[in-house]
Parts: sequence; structure tokens; C-alpha cells
Amino acid sequence: MSTIYTYHAECPALAEAPAATDVLLVYDTSAGRTKTITADYLAGAVSAPVVTTATSLTITAAAHANRTVRIDSAAPVAITLPQATGTGNKYRFVVGVAATGTASTIKVANATDVMRGYAFAVTTTSDNAEGFKTSATSDTISMNGTTLGGVVGDIYEIEDLLTGVFSVKCFTAPTGTEATPFSATVS
Repeated sequence: MSTIYTYHAECPALAEAPAATDVLLVYDTSAGRTKTITADYLAGAVSAPVVTTATSLTITAAAHANRTVRIDSAAPVAITLPQATGTGNKYRFVVGVAATGTASTIKVANATDVMRGYAFAVTTTSDNAEGFKTSATSDTISMNGTTLGGVVGDIYEIEDLLTGVFSVKCFTAPTGTEATPFSATVS
């Protein structure tokens, strides 16, 4: 038979909580006591964007799944996805600082994973969208700040769809003559 606990009067952790906020109680077995976390803090930690200015970033499910990663580096950033295992985890990348020079990349982690999907690029001459689709061997998305996208506001959505397969959707506004951002570079 399980024990039912009520925390309203007997839980000293409630006295530690900020006034006028929702509080979640967590029992810390290592400390042998109940602690609190505010719902606002928990919601912010889960949904707050991850901002990167590093030149390389290894994506993990624990730190990045179902969150937005904002790329805030003009220098090339090499982003490596985790292995595709069909978890359904979604990874969203938004460009906060336009790439310059050589291209930033989002790549799969191994030679067997591939990307399936498309990129929509708003053309520089007519504001119409031009589409690019992946090939059977696509495993890399490149962003150079001009023809391949990678300008402020571009969005790259990637989902761990199946074992070995990422579903990708890219929404870009290249500043030069549009070209496919997809290639096969992982060996």
C-alpha cells in the first residue's frame, strides 16, 4: 500500500518559496528533505533558448532536445547532431548573427545517418520562394550568409525521425543567388 503525503502544513520547504508563485515540491533523497522549485523557473529552463558563440557545438538530447539553439557567431560554427535513433526529439536552430566568410554547418554524427527534407529560400529578386530538397546521401546543411542562407532570422528545424534519418525543414532568405544548402560531407 502506498503512503499519501500532504505538504500544505507540514512541509517547511513551502516557507522557502517566493510569495505569489506556483511551487513544485521535490524530495531530495540524498539530503533527506523536501525542496522547492518554482514553476516559472522550471518553464524558463526548459524553453529558454540555448545561445552559442562557440566555433563548435555538439548537440545532445539532454541539453538541446525540443529547444531552440540561437547561433550568435559571425565566425563559422560546426554543429554536430546526435545519432538518429527515432526518438522524435526536435532541434531548432535560429540564426542570430549572420555567418560571414566560410560556412557554418549542421552535420550528422556518423557516416550512416542522413537528412530527408527540404529548404525554402526566399529569392532576392522577387520575394518568391525557391525550394531545394535533400538527396539520398545528404548529411550536411551549410550556411554561408549569402547564397546558402545563414542570415539573421533563418530557421532550421530538425527532427530525429527514424533510426538513421533526420527530417529537416529550412526557411532561409539568402542574400545572393540561391543554391542548395544540402550536401554529403560526413564520411
